[in-house]
Amino acid sequence: MDRMEKTLDILERLIAFPTISSESNRDCIDWIADYLKPLGARCQITSDTEGKANIFATIGPDVDGGLILSGHLDVVPVAGQNWSSDPFILREDAGLLYGRGTCDMKGFIAACLALAPEFAAADLSRPVHFAFTYDEEVGCLGARVLVDEMVKAGLKPGAAIIGEPTSMRIIEGHKGCCEYTTEFTGVEGHSSLPDLGVNALEYATRYVTRLMEIRQDLPDFAPVGSRFDPPHTTLQVCELHSGVAHNVIPNKAAVGWEMRPIQQSDRDYVRDQIDAFTRDVLLPEMKAKSPLADIQEVFASEVAGLEPDPQSEAVAIVRALTGGNETDVVSFGTEAGLFQQGGVSAVICGPGSIEQAHKPDEYVSRDQLAACLDMLGRVAGQLA
Repeated sequence: MDRMEKTLDILERLIAFPTISSESNRDCIDWIADYLKPLGARCQITSDTEGKANIFATIGPDVDGGLILSGHLDVVPVAGQNWSSDPFILREDAGLLYGRGTCDMKGFIAACLALAPEFAAADLSRPVHFAFTYDEEVGCLGARVLVDEMVKAGLKPGAAIIGEPTSMRIIEGHKGCCEYTTEFTGVEGHSSLPDLGVNALEYATRYVTRLMEIRQDLPDFAPVGSRFDPPHTTLQVCELHSGVAHNVIPNKAAVGWEMRPIQQSDRDYVRDQIDAFTRDVLLPEMKAKSPLADIQEVFASEVAGLEPDPQSEAVAIVRALTGGNETDVVSFGTEAGLFQQGGVSAVICGPGSIEQAHKPDEYVSRDQLAACLDMLGRVAGQLA
Protein backbone atom coordinates (compact mmCIF):
# COMPACT_ATOMS: atom_id res chain seq x y z
CA MET A 1 0.00 0.00 0.00
CA ASP A 2 1.54 3.35 -1.02
CA ARG A 3 1.51 6.48 1.17
CA MET A 4 -1.65 7.95 -0.31
CA GLU A 5 -3.63 4.72 -0.14
CA LYS A 6 -2.56 4.21 3.47
CA THR A 7 -3.47 7.82 4.32
CA LEU A 8 -6.94 7.44 2.82
CA ASP A 9 -7.48 4.16 4.67
CA ILE A 10 -6.56 5.80 7.97
CA LEU A 11 -8.59 8.93 7.17
CA GLU A 12 -11.66 6.78 6.50
CA ARG A 13 -11.26 5.21 9.94
CA LEU A 14 -10.71 8.57 11.68
CA ILE A 15 -13.74 10.18 10.02
CA ALA A 16 -15.90 7.27 11.19
CA PHE A 17 -15.26 8.32 14.80
CA PRO A 18 -17.81 11.12 15.47
CA THR A 19 -15.48 13.09 17.72
CA ILE A 20 -17.70 16.16 18.07
CA SER A 21 -16.42 18.28 20.96
CA SER A 22 -19.50 17.49 23.04
CA GLU A 23 -18.87 13.74 22.75
CA SER A 24 -16.17 11.32 23.90
CA ASN A 25 -13.10 10.76 21.74
CA ARG A 26 -11.75 7.75 23.65
CA ASP A 27 -12.54 5.17 20.97
CA CYS A 28 -10.52 7.21 18.48
CA ILE A 29 -7.64 7.68 20.92
CA ASP A 30 -7.56 3.97 21.71
CA TRP A 31 -7.51 3.12 17.99
CA ILE A 32 -4.53 5.44 17.44
CA ALA A 33 -2.69 3.96 20.42
CA ASP A 34 -3.32 0.42 19.14
CA TYR A 35 -1.98 1.49 15.74
CA LEU A 36 1.20 3.12 17.09
CA LYS A 37 2.25 0.74 19.87
CA PRO A 38 3.23 -2.17 17.54
CA LEU A 39 5.57 0.28 15.81
CA GLY A 40 7.44 0.75 19.08
CA ALA A 41 5.86 4.07 19.94
CA ARG A 42 5.85 5.11 23.58
CA CYS A 43 2.29 6.34 24.20
CA GLN A 44 1.08 8.55 27.02
CA ILE A 45 -2.64 9.29 27.36
CA THR A 46 -3.66 12.36 29.38
CA SER A 47 -6.93 14.01 30.32
CA ASP A 48 -8.61 16.19 32.89
CA THR A 49 -12.18 15.21 32.03
CA GLU A 50 -14.14 11.98 31.71
CA GLY A 51 -14.54 10.65 28.20
CA LYS A 52 -11.88 12.87 26.60
CA ALA A 53 -8.18 12.24 26.14
CA ASN A 54 -4.99 13.37 24.42
CA ILE A 55 -2.30 11.05 23.13
CA PHE A 56 1.39 11.96 23.12
CA ALA A 57 3.36 9.25 21.36
CA THR A 58 7.09 9.09 20.60
CA ILE A 59 9.05 7.16 18.00
CA GLY A 60 12.83 7.31 18.18
CA PRO A 61 15.45 7.86 20.87
CA ASP A 62 14.63 9.23 24.31
CA VAL A 63 16.55 12.49 23.90
CA ASP A 64 15.83 16.20 23.77
CA GLY A 65 15.03 17.88 20.49
CA GLY A 66 13.03 16.21 17.79
CA LEU A 67 9.80 17.25 16.16
CA ILE A 68 6.18 17.28 17.33
CA LEU A 69 3.48 16.62 14.73
CA SER A 70 0.34 18.03 16.32
CA GLY A 71 -3.35 18.06 15.55
CA HIS A 72 -6.73 18.08 17.27
CA LEU A 73 -9.15 15.18 16.94
CA ASP A 74 -12.34 17.01 17.87
CA VAL A 75 -14.64 18.33 15.17
CA VAL A 76 -17.50 20.84 15.14
CA PRO A 77 -21.13 19.66 15.11
CA VAL A 78 -23.03 18.72 11.95
CA ALA A 79 -26.52 19.34 13.35
CA GLY A 80 -28.51 21.72 11.19
CA GLN A 81 -26.07 21.52 8.27
CA ASN A 82 -27.19 20.35 4.84
CA TRP A 83 -24.69 17.62 3.90
CA SER A 84 -24.84 15.81 0.56
CA SER A 85 -23.85 12.52 2.23
CA ASP A 86 -23.21 11.07 5.67
CA PRO A 87 -20.60 13.39 7.24
CA PHE A 88 -19.00 10.49 9.10
CA ILE A 89 -18.45 8.32 6.04
CA LEU A 90 -15.52 9.37 3.85
CA ARG A 91 -16.63 10.11 0.28
CA GLU A 92 -14.42 10.94 -2.69
CA ASP A 93 -15.58 12.84 -5.75
CA ALA A 94 -13.30 14.31 -8.44
CA GLY A 95 -10.25 14.23 -6.20
CA LEU A 96 -12.02 15.85 -3.23
CA LEU A 97 -12.43 13.91 0.02
CA TYR A 98 -15.60 14.81 1.88
CA GLY A 99 -16.40 14.25 5.55
CA ARG A 100 -16.50 16.07 8.86
CA GLY A 101 -12.92 16.73 9.89
CA THR A 102 -11.25 15.86 6.57
CA CYS A 103 -9.88 19.38 6.40
CA ASP A 104 -9.96 20.38 10.07
CA MET A 105 -7.89 18.40 10.77
CA LYS A 106 -7.98 14.64 10.45
CA GLY A 107 -6.41 14.77 6.99
CA PHE A 108 -3.15 15.93 8.53
CA ILE A 109 -3.39 13.39 11.35
CA ALA A 110 -4.01 10.59 8.86
CA ALA A 111 -0.93 11.62 6.89
CA CYS A 112 1.17 11.64 10.07
CA LEU A 113 0.00 8.15 11.03
CA ALA A 114 0.56 6.85 7.51
CA LEU A 115 4.23 7.89 7.78
CA ALA A 116 4.66 6.42 11.28
CA PRO A 117 5.95 3.04 10.00
CA GLU A 118 8.61 4.85 7.97
CA PHE A 119 9.67 6.84 11.03
CA ALA A 120 9.86 3.62 13.05
CA ALA A 121 12.06 1.98 10.40
CA ALA A 122 14.42 4.97 10.10
CA ASP A 123 17.64 5.41 12.06
CA LEU A 124 16.56 8.53 13.93
CA SER A 125 18.98 10.51 16.08
CA ARG A 126 16.11 12.69 17.34
CA PRO A 127 12.53 11.58 18.04
CA VAL A 128 9.26 12.18 16.25
CA HIS A 129 6.39 12.98 18.62
CA PHE A 130 2.70 12.70 17.78
CA ALA A 131 0.49 15.06 19.83
CA PHE A 132 -3.23 14.62 19.17
CA THR A 133 -5.64 16.51 21.40
CA TYR A 134 -9.28 16.95 22.42
CA ASP A 135 -11.51 20.04 22.60
CA GLU A 136 -9.48 22.45 20.48
CA GLU A 137 -12.73 23.78 19.03
CA VAL A 138 -14.00 24.85 22.46
CA GLY A 139 -10.93 26.55 23.87
CA CYS A 140 -7.88 24.34 23.25
CA LEU A 141 -8.66 22.49 26.48
CA GLY A 142 -6.83 19.29 25.66
CA ALA A 143 -3.67 21.00 24.46
CA ARG A 144 -3.42 22.90 27.76
CA VAL A 145 -3.29 19.57 29.58
CA LEU A 146 -0.90 17.98 27.08
CA VAL A 147 1.58 20.87 27.11
CA ASP A 148 1.47 21.11 30.92
CA GLU A 149 2.20 17.39 31.22
CA MET A 150 4.99 17.66 28.65
CA VAL A 151 6.65 20.45 30.64
CA LYS A 152 6.21 18.61 33.96
CA ALA A 153 7.82 15.49 32.47
CA GLY A 154 10.86 17.53 31.43
CA LEU A 155 10.38 16.79 27.73
CA LYS A 156 12.11 19.32 25.49
CA PRO A 157 11.15 18.85 21.84
CA GLY A 158 12.87 21.24 19.48
CA ALA A 159 9.93 22.22 17.30
CA ALA A 160 6.27 21.56 16.57
CA ILE A 161 4.31 21.53 13.33
CA ILE A 162 0.62 22.15 13.94
CA GLY A 163 -1.16 20.83 10.85
CA GLU A 164 -4.15 23.17 10.74
CA PRO A 165 -5.42 23.79 7.19
CA THR A 166 -3.19 26.45 5.62
CA SER A 167 -3.14 25.16 2.03
CA MET A 168 0.39 24.05 2.96
CA ARG A 169 1.49 27.65 3.43
CA ILE A 170 4.01 28.29 6.22
CA ILE A 171 2.24 30.26 8.96
CA GLU A 172 4.51 31.78 11.59
CA GLY A 173 2.00 33.79 13.60
CA HIS A 174 -1.66 34.14 14.52
CA LYS A 175 -3.85 36.21 16.78
CA GLY A 176 -4.92 35.04 20.20
CA CYS A 177 -8.51 34.04 20.91
CA CYS A 178 -10.22 35.18 24.10
CA GLU A 179 -13.84 34.20 24.77
CA TYR A 180 -16.04 35.33 27.66
CA THR A 181 -19.58 35.01 28.99
CA THR A 182 -20.79 37.67 31.42
CA GLU A 183 -24.03 37.12 33.34
CA PHE A 184 -26.25 39.81 34.87
CA THR A 185 -28.62 39.11 37.75
CA GLY A 186 -31.39 41.62 38.40
CA VAL A 187 -34.83 41.56 40.00
CA GLU A 188 -37.86 40.64 37.91
CA GLY A 189 -41.16 42.44 38.10
CA HIS A 190 -44.09 43.82 36.16
CA SER A 191 -43.04 46.18 33.40
CA SER A 192 -45.56 48.77 34.61
CA LEU A 193 -43.60 49.15 37.87
CA PRO A 194 -39.98 49.55 36.69
CA ASP A 195 -38.77 51.08 39.96
CA LEU A 196 -39.47 47.81 41.76
CA GLY A 197 -37.19 45.77 39.51
CA VAL A 198 -33.61 45.69 38.30
CA ASN A 199 -33.59 45.20 34.54
CA ALA A 200 -30.74 42.80 33.82
CA LEU A 201 -31.17 43.25 30.07
CA GLU A 202 -30.75 47.01 30.24
CA TYR A 203 -27.49 46.68 32.18
CA ALA A 204 -26.28 44.00 29.79
CA THR A 205 -27.04 46.38 26.91
CA ARG A 206 -24.98 49.11 28.53
CA TYR A 207 -22.15 46.60 28.96
CA VAL A 208 -22.34 45.79 25.24
CA THR A 209 -22.37 49.48 24.37
CA ARG A 210 -19.21 50.03 26.39
CA LEU A 211 -17.52 47.11 24.62
CA MET A 212 -18.37 48.74 21.29
CA GLU A 213 -16.84 52.01 22.49
CA ILE A 214 -13.66 50.23 23.56
CA ARG A 215 -13.52 48.48 20.18
CA GLN A 216 -13.21 51.82 18.43
CA ASP A 217 -9.82 52.36 20.13
CA LEU A 218 -8.23 49.13 18.93
CA PRO A 219 -7.24 50.14 15.35
CA ASP A 220 -4.99 52.84 16.84
CA PHE A 221 -2.95 50.15 18.65
CA ALA A 222 -2.11 48.12 15.52
CA PRO A 223 1.65 47.56 15.18
CA VAL A 224 3.30 49.35 12.29
CA GLY A 225 3.45 47.03 9.28
CA SER A 226 0.99 44.53 10.78
CA ARG A 227 0.40 41.65 8.35
CA PHE A 228 -2.87 40.55 9.91
CA ASP A 229 -6.22 40.97 8.18
CA PRO A 230 -7.65 43.08 9.70
CA PRO A 231 -4.35 44.56 10.93
CA HIS A 232 -5.55 45.22 14.48
CA THR A 233 -7.07 43.39 17.43
CA THR A 234 -10.77 42.68 16.90
CA LEU A 235 -13.66 42.50 19.37
CA GLN A 236 -17.11 41.06 18.72
CA VAL A 237 -20.30 40.59 20.73
CA CYS A 238 -21.77 37.31 19.51
CA GLU A 239 -24.50 36.39 22.03
CA LEU A 240 -27.14 38.21 24.08
CA HIS A 241 -29.75 36.14 25.91
CA SER A 242 -32.50 37.61 28.07
CA GLY A 243 -36.20 38.07 28.64
CA VAL A 244 -39.31 35.87 28.85
CA ALA A 245 -42.16 38.21 27.83
CA HIS A 246 -42.90 41.76 26.66
CA ASN A 247 -44.30 42.80 30.03
CA VAL A 248 -41.83 41.14 32.43
CA ILE A 249 -38.71 42.95 33.62
CA PRO A 250 -35.93 40.42 32.92
CA ASN A 251 -33.93 39.34 35.95
CA LYS A 252 -31.32 37.45 33.91
CA ALA A 253 -29.14 38.35 30.96
CA ALA A 254 -26.00 36.86 29.48
CA VAL A 255 -23.52 38.40 27.04
CA GLY A 256 -21.12 36.24 25.02
CA TRP A 257 -18.21 38.13 23.51
CA GLU A 258 -14.74 37.54 22.16
CA MET A 259 -11.59 39.32 21.05
CA ARG A 260 -8.65 38.31 18.88
CA PRO A 261 -5.63 40.19 20.25
CA ILE A 262 -2.50 40.78 18.23
CA GLN A 263 -0.56 41.60 21.38
CA GLN A 264 -0.99 41.10 25.12
CA SER A 265 -1.21 44.85 25.72
CA ASP A 266 -4.41 45.00 23.63
CA ARG A 267 -5.96 42.22 25.66
CA ASP A 268 -4.99 44.00 28.89
CA TYR A 269 -6.45 47.30 27.67
CA VAL A 270 -9.83 45.77 26.82
CA ARG A 271 -10.03 43.88 30.10
CA ASP A 272 -8.98 46.89 32.20
CA GLN A 273 -11.56 49.14 30.52
CA ILE A 274 -14.55 46.81 30.69
CA ASP A 275 -13.72 45.57 34.19
CA ALA A 276 -13.48 49.15 35.47
CA PHE A 277 -16.84 50.06 33.90
CA THR A 278 -18.44 46.98 35.47
CA ARG A 279 -16.90 47.54 38.88
CA ASP A 280 -17.22 51.33 39.15
CA VAL A 281 -20.43 52.09 37.24
CA LEU A 282 -22.79 49.22 36.48
CA LEU A 283 -22.50 47.12 39.63
CA PRO A 284 -22.89 50.02 42.11
CA GLU A 285 -26.03 51.19 40.30
CA MET A 286 -27.52 47.70 40.36
CA LYS A 287 -26.61 47.10 44.03
CA ALA A 288 -28.17 50.43 44.97
CA LYS A 289 -31.49 49.13 43.67
CA SER A 290 -31.17 45.66 45.20
CA PRO A 291 -28.43 43.83 47.13
CA LEU A 292 -29.43 40.72 45.17
CA ALA A 293 -28.22 42.22 41.90
CA ASP A 294 -24.89 41.02 40.58
CA ILE A 295 -22.56 40.71 37.57
CA GLN A 296 -20.40 37.63 37.16
CA GLU A 297 -18.07 36.38 34.48
CA VAL A 298 -19.06 32.72 34.25
CA PHE A 299 -16.83 31.62 31.35
CA ALA A 300 -13.41 32.76 30.23
CA SER A 301 -11.13 31.05 27.72
CA GLU A 302 -7.93 32.78 26.68
CA VAL A 303 -5.78 31.06 24.08
CA ALA A 304 -2.40 32.62 23.40
CA GLY A 305 -1.49 33.83 19.96
CA LEU A 306 1.56 32.58 18.10
CA GLU A 307 4.18 35.30 18.11
CA PRO A 308 6.39 35.38 14.99
CA ASP A 309 10.02 34.60 15.84
CA PRO A 310 12.76 35.57 13.36
CA GLN A 311 14.92 32.75 14.78
CA SER A 312 12.16 30.13 14.73
CA GLU A 313 13.55 26.60 14.51
CA ALA A 314 10.10 25.33 13.49
CA VAL A 315 9.88 27.73 10.54
CA ALA A 316 13.41 26.77 9.45
CA ILE A 317 12.48 23.06 9.57
CA VAL A 318 9.32 23.49 7.50
CA ARG A 319 11.15 25.63 4.98
CA ALA A 320 13.63 22.80 4.58
CA LEU A 321 10.88 20.19 4.35
CA THR A 322 8.77 22.06 1.80
CA GLY A 323 11.34 24.09 -0.09
CA GLY A 324 9.25 27.21 0.56
CA ASN A 325 10.59 30.52 1.84
CA GLU A 326 7.46 32.67 2.15
CA THR A 327 5.75 32.93 5.52
CA ASP A 328 2.47 34.49 6.52
CA VAL A 329 0.18 35.12 9.49
CA VAL A 330 -3.50 34.28 10.02
CA SER A 331 -6.30 35.65 12.18
CA PHE A 332 -7.77 32.33 13.35
CA GLY A 333 -6.44 30.70 16.52
CA THR A 334 -4.67 27.37 16.97
CA GLU A 335 -2.84 25.38 19.65
CA ALA A 336 0.53 26.67 18.39
CA GLY A 337 0.72 29.47 20.94
CA LEU A 338 0.39 26.96 23.79
CA PHE A 339 3.40 25.01 22.50
CA GLN A 340 5.33 28.27 22.17
CA GLN A 341 4.46 29.13 25.78
CA GLY A 342 5.71 25.66 26.74
CA GLY A 343 9.12 26.45 25.29
CA VAL A 344 8.67 24.70 21.93
CA SER A 345 9.21 26.56 18.67
CA ALA A 346 5.99 26.25 16.67
CA VAL A 347 4.76 26.71 13.12
CA ILE A 348 1.46 26.00 11.36
CA CYS A 349 1.39 24.13 8.07
CA GLY A 350 -1.19 21.64 6.91
CA PRO A 351 -3.37 20.43 4.05
CA GLY A 352 -6.67 21.99 3.07
CA SER A 353 -8.12 25.48 3.32
CA ILE A 354 -9.64 27.07 6.42
CA GLU A 355 -12.41 28.24 4.07
CA GLN A 356 -13.69 24.64 3.99
CA ALA A 357 -13.59 24.13 7.76
CA HIS A 358 -16.82 23.97 9.79
CA LYS A 359 -19.03 23.93 6.67
CA PRO A 360 -21.33 21.23 5.32
CA ASP A 361 -19.57 19.07 2.72
CA GLU A 362 -16.20 19.87 4.29
CA TYR A 363 -13.40 18.48 2.15
CA VAL A 364 -9.66 18.18 1.60
CA SER A 365 -8.20 17.46 -1.81
CA ARG A 366 -5.91 14.60 -2.81
CA ASP A 367 -3.46 17.21 -4.10
CA GLN A 368 -3.24 18.85 -0.68
CA LEU A 369 -2.74 15.50 1.04
CA ALA A 370 -0.04 14.64 -1.49
CA ALA A 371 1.79 17.89 -0.70
CA CYS A 372 1.51 17.13 3.02
CA LEU A 373 2.87 13.61 2.49
CA ASP A 374 5.80 15.04 0.54
CA MET A 375 6.60 17.31 3.49
CA LEU A 376 6.25 14.59 6.11
CA GLY A 377 8.17 12.14 3.97
CA ARG A 378 11.29 14.25 4.48
CA VAL A 379 10.98 14.35 8.28
CA ALA A 380 12.97 11.17 8.86
CA GLY A 381 15.82 12.59 6.83
CA GLN A 382 15.79 15.76 8.91
CA LEU A 383 15.96 13.77 12.15
CA ALA A 384 18.41 11.08 11.02
